[in-house]
Amino acid sequence: MRLSFHGADRDVTGSCHLVECAGRRYLIDCGLYQGSRELAEENAGDFGFDPAGIDAVLLTHAHLDHCGRLPLLTKRGFRGEIIATMATHELARLVMLDAARLQEEEVRSNAHRPRHGADGKPREPLFTEADALKTLDSFKRSARYGEPIDLAQGARATFVDAGHILGSASILLELTEAGRTARLLFSGDLGNGTDPLLLVPAPPPRADVVVIETTYGDRLHKPMDASISELYRAIAATLERGGNVVIPTFALERAQELLFVLNQGIEKNQLKPSMQVFLDSPMAISATEIFTRHPENLRPEAARLFREGRDPLALPGLHFTRQRAESVALNTIRGGAIIMAGSGMATGGRVRHHLKHNISRQECSVIFVGYAAAGTLARQIIDGRNPVQILGDYIPVRAELHTIGGFSAHADQATLLKWHEHTGAARTFLTHGEEDAMQAFASRLGKTQVEMPRLNQSFDL
Repeated sequence: MRLSFHGADRDVTGSCHLVECAGRRYLIDCGLYQGSRELAEENAGDFGFDPAGIDAVLLTHAHLDHCGRLPLLTKRGFRGEIIATMATHELARLVMLDAARLQEEEVRSNAHRPRHGADGKPREPLFTEADALKTLDSFKRSARYGEPIDLAQGARATFVDAGHILGSASILLELTEAGRTARLLFSGDLGNGTDPLLLVPAPPPRADVVVIETTYGDRLHKPMDASISELYRAIAATLERGGNVVIPTFALERAQELLFVLNQGIEKNQLKPSMQVFLDSPMAISATEIFTRHPENLRPEAARLFREGRDPLALPGLHFTRQRAESVALNTIRGGAIIMAGSGMATGGRVRHHLKHNISRQECSVIFVGYAAAGTLARQIIDGRNPVQILGDYIPVRAELHTIGGFSAHADQATLLKWHEHTGAARTFLTHGEEDAMQAFASRLGKTQVEMPRLNQSFDL
């Protein structure tokens, strides 16, 4: 039995772990590296294993840094099965096709000034829409929470609700080789349990070995109620002084959570029903529609509202802006608008244009409600860089800035420790975190044997 690590190792993106047992090879996630390296050599480079030799991919959830290299895996020879929950399957389709389109557009837009790789050849997209569509053919069986799925050679996989985004899961692998059995548990990304829409993460099963994310392994989140109050105050103050609010927004889960919270703010008279909210993200709009089809993942109150036909995400002043021309038109609005646009780390997408037109204006606000990896534009702004480079220009930062950590879809240190304790694992591998966060989390783990793997490092189990 062997476990090796091929992404999100002492880093927060690119999750990819390989399990080898009884002649079979199972991949847990295959994500894209994000941040300042979205088209960097890490994504285009070798996986560290032969894609054609992978028998199955078990996908924890549909965020780009967990599923974004699946089309590249297919392009390079993978022909096995991909297993995920039904909601993850639907969301992954959006994410992979969107990533393919963006990469193809990037190449087309730079056709007059070709970018070259290390080998001197013109750079091509990592994968195309055709590669993404071919990958979707590999989604065969859908996992249901708590129901084991037979793999091969006596191996089984059980998906457990991780409460991170719609359809997210931790995955228990039960393996047998040479008369020895082992239980390997992969946390995936764990929710914080305070999301107003999603169910709290389910208690994890017992395991011999745990691979756990540590994104916030060194800190505690602000309570959700306090975070919501801070959001309401920031929005109200900005609209009162005649500015716009720009919120870099992750399309999956964060956008829907914010719509729910804003709607509640109107119902509780904390926000004015006349405010205009623009969801400027085709992917987020489509993801919002997927939410209505999966009440089984939602808290009872939200699920009940959907069943009764009372959409809790539908604000009085909500506008969906799918078309590029509609997005461009938002930049003529001088005040009174809340603009939610991707990407959440401001590494690409439409939000960069809205930042360029608003971040230099004192009456405006920029509100960050999610994790910002090192090197991203969001992280530069949060860390106080001024001016910042946006779309080739250096823009002074004069807008009011807010960083509200309580909205994070990731578990904080206390939640991670409680989840880990429940597993009773004798051996623990820390992934998906910056090294300082990993060290802080490791110091709190007690008796378990702790490993902090590096890229492409392998371990016998």
